[in-house]
Amino acid sequence: MWYDQIRYTAQYETVEHFRNKYPVKALCGIVGISRASYYKWRNRGQTSREETNRNIAETIKKEYEERRGIVGYRQMKIILEREHRIKVSENKVYRLMNKLELKSVCRKKKRTYARRYPEVLAENILDREFMAEDTCEKWLTDVTEMKYGDNGKAYLSAILDLGDRSIVAYDIGHRNNNKLVFDTFDKAREVYPEAQPLFHSDRGFQYTSRNFREKLDKAEMTQSMSRVAKCIDNGPMEGFWGILKAEMYNLRKFDDYPSLKQAIDEYMEYYNNRRYQKRLRKMTPIEYREHLLERHRMEEKCQPECLPDGGGERGWCLPNGGSQEVEVSTK
Repeated sequence: MWYDQIRYTAQYETVEHFRNKYPVKALCGIVGISRASYYKWRNRGQTSREETNRNIAETIKKEYEERRGIVGYRQMKIILEREHRIKVSENKVYRLMNKLELKSVCRKKKRTYARRYPEVLAENILDREFMAEDTCEKWLTDVTEMKYGDNGKAYLSAILDLGDRSIVAYDIGHRNNNKLVFDTFDKAREVYPEAQPLFHSDRGFQYTSRNFREKLDKAEMTQSMSRVAKCIDNGPMEGFWGILKAEMYNLRKFDDYPSLKQAIDEYMEYYNNRRYQKRLRKMTPIEYREHLLERHRMEEKCQPECLPDGGGERGWCLPNGGSQEVEVSTK
């Protein structure tokens, strides 16, 4: 049994289980033990240590069930000492409870992750200059976590254009990994294959990978990264997460992944096409994008006198021959 400390116990028990169907000699050869050692194991008596472990294990299981699983191995050690006069180490209680697959339902042990070191780093070229006069000039990106059901987690990756505050591309997945970020980037490239913006992110492991740098280099984009522990360096992107969660995620309870994904898809369509923003001259992001495109068309036809003071701030011709300035503010 599992509470003994004999080597090759699993092999012996395997032979014992199949001995009535197959020759013992053949089974011993398959599992890598000698026939003599198998018979010695089979005919042995139970040791005092095994008997002690069995009794302790039965007591642990009984106390665990009586307390509805709320005790961990530390509390169980105290229970054994106080109520059963059993002197035992914490390590032994931990081992026995682990074998019995008994864990406290109150607190789960946190996962430990291997530390990753960045392969590539970039300077904070954006430097909190969140104004952009045109689209595809500055892109921000990040990943956020969302929960559904009892313990389900989903991850949303998105790219935001500072020119019109639109979401250029996004992707949803069960894991926060390289594929999620890379797929988001590839979607953005499909929509705007000629774009060469300044690409800003935090120092997440996906963005500091050599593979992601190669994708940026291939697209001829300049990489920029936030400083360590400076979320404000990626402020507009963090602000978008706040808006999405306040207007959609925090107002609903999601029982499963498909319902969460559908809600995200619907909100992204609403944000880009139907949510007006004061900073965008009371337009939606897509309306403002079209507005900027129209401005460029008019500038191509603009006469020199249409520009204020013969230059300086950018302007464009109106149909009546007047001019007007464009203001894109993050305030």
